[in-house]
Amino acid sequence: MIQFLDVHKINQRFENDFQQALKNSLSSSNYILGSNVSNFESEFAAYCGSKYCVGVANGLDALTLILKGYIHLGKLAEGDKVMVPANTFVATILSVMHAGLEPVFVEPNEKTFNLDYDNVKKTFNEEIKAIIMVHLYGQLADVKALKRFSKSNNLLLIADAAQAHGAKHNQTRAGSFADAAAFSFYPSKNLGALGDGGAITTSDVKLYETIRLLRNYGSSEKYKNEVIGYNSRLDDIQAAFLRIKLKELDKDNEKRRTIAKRYLSEVHNSKVEMPFYDGSENHVFYAFVVKVEDRTGFMNFLETKGVSTLIHYPIPPHKQKALQRFSNLNLPITEEIHKSVVSLPISPVMTSEDVDTVIAVLNAY
Repeated sequence: MIQFLDVHKINQRFENDFQQALKNSLSSSNYILGSNVSNFESEFAAYCGSKYCVGVANGLDALTLILKGYIHLGKLAEGDKVMVPANTFVATILSVMHAGLEPVFVEPNEKTFNLDYDNVKKTFNEEIKAIIMVHLYGQLADVKALKRFSKSNNLLLIADAAQAHGAKHNQTRAGSFADAAAFSFYPSKNLGALGDGGAITTSDVKLYETIRLLRNYGSSEKYKNEVIGYNSRLDDIQAAFLRIKLKELDKDNEKRRTIAKRYLSEVHNSKVEMPFYDGSENHVFYAFVVKVEDRTGFMNFLETKGVSTLIHYPIPPHKQKALQRFSNLNLPITEEIHKSVVSLPISPVMTSEDVDTVIAVLNAY
């Protein structure tokens, strides 16, 4: 069976370095906001091309703390509206609501599945104060157009880059296009920890300083609380593991692109709609997502042939029980995507033979 994602095999490559990092951590007993966190923050900021990075507990917290930071700085106020892609993982929407803001759902581009610039323009009104663009499945959103639109309308532009570690446009990486960007280091990500983790990148020193306070109980000095904060800190040992894996991220992303190019050039089946990809480094293929009419039949066929699949994501956010107040929204493009998408195996540890098998099975469907 070809696993959808063999996380054990991905991490096994670093096992000796992980063991040494763990040994060093046990010796230092510096488990919270230690040198691994500060070093990783410096290294990841430099990698992304931003001035600052703040390590936090997870990707949802990263997005929420960006929004809370802007509220603290007076750039947003509770109740303000924020444009979000209707087609996204639910965390994007939850962050807006946790911050006391109001999400405004925008239909995606039918080709890229990312936030559609034309729909952003149609949806915009003066109550909207920010845009969250998601680099879904690892493909950059229309960063140039969205940045230009945000600037001309005095909007904050925030990136949900949880799936796009290392994605590039003209040598500029995800994490430095927007006013601030949120990353997740969930184990399945292209840069994944061995547990939960997240980070925020920005070149805004005031936002950086505010989020550093917010993540640590609102305190820069122990037992002295300057603002009402949270407990959301990247674990030092996870930062150590991430520092090790960051060195291989570009190679791993290139391996993912190589597999994606093989799928795109060698799969010839009219029943399987392949994803849009322009061949550049703007996609790091966190997921390789196809569309099919009979999703259950397709997934069952692949399973019987030894190929595991996954769905990113089966239920759109506005149809989730937790968000039922949005259930009456008219979002046909989003709903059609969520009914028909299937993610195929793609990872830096897949062999050529694995890829051959997936291609053969797809062509046989």
